[in-house]
Amino acid sequence: MSREHELPDPPGRRLLLKGALAAGALTAMPATVAQAASTQAAGSRAASYVNPLVRNRADPHINRHTDGHYYFTATSPEYDRIILRRSRTLRGLSAADESVIWRKHETGVMGAHIWAPEIHRIDGKWYIYFASAPAEDIWAIRIWVLENSHPNPFRGTWVERGQLKTAWETFSLDATTFTHRGSRYLAWAQHEPGMDNNTAVWLSRMADPITLTGPQVRLTTPELDWEVIGYKVNEGPSVIKRNGRLFMTYSASATDFNYCMGLLTIDAGADLMNPANWSKSPTPVFTSNDTTKQYGPGHNSFTVAEDGRTDVLVYHARQYKDIVGDPLNDPNRHTRVQRLGWKPDGTPDFGVPVADTSTPITTDTRKES
Repeated sequence: MSREHELPDPPGRRLLLKGALAAGALTAMPATVAQAASTQAAGSRAASYVNPLVRNRADPHINRHTDGHYYFTATSPEYDRIILRRSRTLRGLSAADESVIWRKHETGVMGAHIWAPEIHRIDGKWYIYFASAPAEDIWAIRIWVLENSHPNPFRGTWVERGQLKTAWETFSLDATTFTHRGSRYLAWAQHEPGMDNNTAVWLSRMADPITLTGPQVRLTTPELDWEVIGYKVNEGPSVIKRNGRLFMTYSASATDFNYCMGLLTIDAGADLMNPANWSKSPTPVFTSNDTTKQYGPGHNSFTVAEDGRTDVLVYHARQYKDIVGDPLNDPNRHTRVQRLGWKPDGTPDFGVPVADTSTPITTDTRKES
């Protein structure tokens, strides 16, 4: 099921200013609270994943489409291109051929810091939302959009549709889109003029895949102790709907081992554009773990396993805690996946980032296809 379709009710079954990397969306087929236990049981029987799933790829986004394929894109450590992989299984993404579908401009806009792409199928076309900056002003990062009308995103032409304009010309990134109750929304991270932070998470309705409409509202700003370590950051939103609620994850603090995930929750029947309707978890829901040796987990997305029911958490993390120099220059944030559990009260159970199941390496030795 494509993550761009309306999120149904049951049944069935996403720094800065120089120092934190960015980076995002939906999923498929919800479950009732009564189904939570059986979903967990199904997850325990699901095929195990080899982690890291894809090495040296941060801010991962996996879209399970109606054509039966998983489409994968992520940030490359060189910050110079947008890549795409495809496989009929999640595990198959590890060895899938990787295509470069777009490269940064040598000069001018979209010339630096190509970050956090997400691929979505909307109204019969493919869209990629990503962040970039002019080659001559590399921290003037904004949100940009590519469009491809071909049914196969590896074919056709990716057309540059320009900047997705928000209320201010300020540092912005990590756009993700979803639909709910007949309306399409964009969630993203942006610096608000006059605010003493790097970025907050924002929400707006969309008039079409490249245009916001109506007001934009702030859902969360970095204010808690665990959100302001190194940098005051809320970024990388991603949405999953289950059990009569929408859950929005986001990432916080600097992109070293302090990077972690927070959670916002809202009733599915409430007005999403009223920030008061969203509740914020007081503690992080997914953090570094010394036992499993996973550090700085975050910038997640959601997908569903091959069984069509088991929810899967997609995220990046490093295999070590200590980093020499700016974390943004360290290439070893690897894509990981693991089953997302559900608690008896219908809220997500993230658990801890799982231990590696393959031999750690610290350089990208795979030959680019």
